[in-house]
Amino acid sequence: MKFQLAKYVLLVTAFGLATQVVDAQTRKKTTRSKTSTSKKTSTKNTQSNTANANLNAKAADTVVPVAKLDPLAIDTPKKSLRNDAAVERNLVKDRTPLAHENIREDDAWYRERVWREIDIREKMNLPFRYKADEDNGNQRFIIILLNALRSGEVTAFDPTVDDRFTTPMTLEKIGEMIAGKCDTTQIPDFVKDPNGTKGIFKDTMVCAVFNPDDITKFRVKEEWVFDKESSRMYARILGIAPIKTYVDQSTGAILGESPIFWVYYPDLRPTLAKYEVYNGKNFGARMSWEELFESRYFSSYIVKSTIENPYDMYIKQYIKDDILKLLEGENIKERIFNFEQDLWSY
Repeated sequence: MKFQLAKYVLLVTAFGLATQVVDAQTRKKTTRSKTSTSKKTSTKNTQSNTANANLNAKAADTVVPVAKLDPLAIDTPKKSLRNDAAVERNLVKDRTPLAHENIREDDAWYRERVWREIDIREKMNLPFRYKADEDNGNQRFIIILLNALRSGEVTAFDPTVDDRFTTPMTLEKIGEMIAGKCDTTQIPDFVKDPNGTKGIFKDTMVCAVFNPDDITKFRVKEEWVFDKESSRMYARILGIAPIKTYVDQSTGAILGESPIFWVYYPDLRPTLAKYEVYNGKNFGARMSWEELFESRYFSSYIVKSTIENPYDMYIKQYIKDDILKLLEGENIKERIFNFEQDLWSY
């Protein structure tokens, strides 16, 4: 009996040990599978993160920054590394225009507005075309205006809206007006068709280059005011606009003229005071451009005025003959002059 009981106890013990061994083996397999799964998942995540990082790095490396083109196509002036003169010239850098005399509204007894044009092909106006380069840039008057616009010293206004300085213009729009928009055209593709026998073409972008010598006229808007307090007639310039002449490339015929932009002259005076006017007689005795306009050392002709002009028309709109247009402008100038002279008794 005791032998059988001991036999049963040994069987139960052996069965318990066998069960523990099976459970231990099952747990080891489960743990291994979970570990391997987590390792695979982490490996996949690491690989995907590395791939994304590589893609981002490649995209960042392949991006080439596009250089911003100058819409006005003006070269930056190169300054002299040595004194490019026989004397030290520092006064021109410190020049500032004198303030205009204040005219009270009650004292402005007589006012007339005049629009005139300056043709720089005339002998007296040839300094407007002086082509030399100095430390402050090219000395053409159109380049002086464009440099002032590019530096932000003055603001350009749209002439297609009005001439009252109401609508500012961007440099990009000015660049399109002075040089024209870029156009797409087809040219022979000599890479794919070296001999040109297959008739293979490719598209290319063609942009016109602005030539400063094409600007031959400037329009000036001014106001003549008689101050009864000082008994003097004042001529105050309000704005300046370069004029572009449109020519038919096939026939060479002039299609018309129009201003490119307007610049408010009082804002432009500080800039003009730092540029000197070419003097062919004495290079050392040169006035500034601000002095030239204030002293009215230029030749011009009147194209419009407010004298007996209720329809606000240019002279060319009601007079077609060129000689008669010039005579009408001289008549307007004489009427303003006679008004001041008739106030005096001799």
